[in-house]
Amino acid sequence: MSLLSSAKKTPIGTLQLIADEHVLLAASFGELSFSEVSLSGVQQVKKIPIISDLIDDYFDGDIDAINAILVRQPGPAFSQTAWKAMRKIKAGKVLSYADLAQRSGSSAAVRAAGTACAKNGIVLVVPCHRVVKTGGALGNYAYGLPAKEWLLRHEGAL
Repeated sequence: MSLLSSAKKTPIGTLQLIADEHVLLAASFGELSFSEVSLSGVQQVKKIPIISDLIDDYFDGDIDAINAILVRQPGPAFSQTAWKAMRKIKAGKVLSYADLAQRSGSSAAVRAAGTACAKNGIVLVVPCHRVVKTGGALGNYAYGLPAKEWLLRHEGAL
């Protein structure tokens, strides 16, 4: 497995990326904690083909560009379903944690939906920032509410 790592400067901080060819495995505005793969063989590159360009396009205003990025991350079954549901939230829209739980197969699993957001290892591309509290309050975001608010404004949701 030939892993590539890159750091992209964005309007809300440096986005750290790890990919296996054209599949994004991890993305974080902080330090990456990607324990499923040994990072000793990771090649640091200026740009990851396709992925870096699509992220640039997103920040340049093509808010749907990130939909074309393939992703893969380890996690339990409910989280996998929740992450797939998050990817279906259109840019410019938000979904409540309760609605995310329902779309993930269990309307009673609101806390598990929140946990899936918190444990999402592919920030931005698996858009946990589009999940808000019932009633529209922003809720939490691992990288701070100003970053979540910026992303939602950029996408036209606020």
